Amino acid sequence: MNNSDIELKIIAIIDKLRPFLINDGGNLEFVKYEDNVVYVRLMGACRDCAMLDVTLKDGIEEFIKNEIPEVKEVVNVKD
Repeated sequence: MNNSDIELKIIAIIDKLRPFLINDGGNLEFVKYEDNVVYVRLMGACRDCAMLDVTLKDGIEEFIKNEIPEVKEVVNVKD
């Protein structure tokens, strides 16, 4: 799978996860995929949430890594 195929798959996964975050007043945006790392931006209520690391690592990262084995990590990009 090439990088653009992986990016499309990542975006599709994020689109599936987004409604759950929006429900809690947050949102998630794909920034880039580089060197097997997915860069995302957590926004809204998710941005300053005490559970941000848990949501990112145990939720979003696990979900993406299960679907796309090439992904090694998901990183939140702060503005």
